[in-house]
Amino acid sequence: MTETIDSRKTSASLFKRAKEIIPGGVNSPARAFGAVGGDPIFFQEAKGAWLTDVDGNRFIDYVGSWGPFILGHGDERVLEALRLQLEKATSFGAPSELEVELSELVTELIPGLDMVRLVSSGTEATMSSIRLARGYTGRGKIIKFEGCYHGHGDSFLIKAGSGLLTLGTPSSPGVTPGTAADTLVATFNDIESVKALFAENDGEIAAVIIEPIGGNMGVVPATQEFLSKLRELCTTHGTILIFDEVMTGFRVALKGAASLYKVIPDMVTYGKIIGGGLPVGAYGGKRVIMEVVSPVGPVYQAGTLSGNPLAVVAGLATLRALQDDDPYPVLDKKGEQMATALKEMATRHDVPATLNRLGSMLTIFFTDKPVYDFASATSSDTSFFARFFHGMLDRGVYLPPSQFEAWFLSTSHGDEELRQTLEIADSVLSEIVSS
Repeated sequence: MTETIDSRKTSASLFKRAKEIIPGGVNSPARAFGAVGGDPIFFQEAKGAWLTDVDGNRFIDYVGSWGPFILGHGDERVLEALRLQLEKATSFGAPSELEVELSELVTELIPGLDMVRLVSSGTEATMSSIRLARGYTGRGKIIKFEGCYHGHGDSFLIKAGSGLLTLGTPSSPGVTPGTAADTLVATFNDIESVKALFAENDGEIAAVIIEPIGGNMGVVPATQEFLSKLRELCTTHGTILIFDEVMTGFRVALKGAASLYKVIPDMVTYGKIIGGGLPVGAYGGKRVIMEVVSPVGPVYQAGTLSGNPLAVVAGLATLRALQDDDPYPVLDKKGEQMATALKEMATRHDVPATLNRLGSMLTIFFTDKPVYDFASATSSDTSFFARFFHGMLDRGVYLPPSQFEAWFLSTSHGDEELRQTLEIADSVLSEIVSS
């Protein structure tokens, strides 16, 4: 398993073709290797904890399609549900019982979730939740946190200004200054930065949206005190608190991150696991808020493929398997084993490293500083990570191609996969520090 992979010729050929007809050769920037250098790999098969590329190389997978495959690739219960549905229909563009079943299950599981609307992606869910919060409150501004990612909606592609409390500025061409002016950027895990924004924009803030466990600056959990005070602050100001659980929903716990913190938001957004790996998302919340969505209320949102039956049955099969199996204690143990071993390994090789983990999500940051917000995350040595990434990749371990992403474990990652991964990591670290 520690032998290096020799050939990726077919991947290289496909990437050359792709760049001619797809911007950057990829259909999502996260798939590119821009943060680590080199060219992306093209895959053709996946099963359990393993991926197989178009050149026949096999990799232990810690991306898991960016989180949804908590049961591993190709879980038989999910595949059987899809087979049965394929014989019936792939889409209706009309209501089906399946949509009701999934919505009932999600609202039963999640505390404080009275109603839910199914959509087709996590980005669509977060965009819709912000529009609804604005429509419900009659206010225009929102607060997001530096380092939290909520999809590519205009309101979210905002970076912090030069000062702590300056207005956000567009981080992508195509986002207008007016949109940026309505998005205020606070510091993750810093309640004083949020209080200051409320004071400067009294009565104008419709919503605060946050990943309770950041997963797009690497794994960075919010503190209990921070989330509790954020809840109090939003209640005081009549502002909608939105938890973006597109990544953490059903991943860190069956009832989501909100259940771990015992903090109930007004609205929640979902994606990834809720569709069992197929394109689906959802947003939901208190009945009084959700009944402002059309056709009941005036806030418009629609989607031709929303509640697609294939995506819904995959989600239902996944959630029911999670209910039946309760894999979370085992996943937590695997995550702890991985994080502890990596930290000990880095210390032994005299490599500065901080390990952040919650359940089956983890990140190794190559820094000697604690990581608790975006600024501390970016103290990491990204060039060292790039070398580590390629060393792992060349020996058959597929990690997220960025220092600032989460690794995902699944129930298919057994003792042998963990042993092989750690053995390879030890070899790679040794090679880097000796070079």
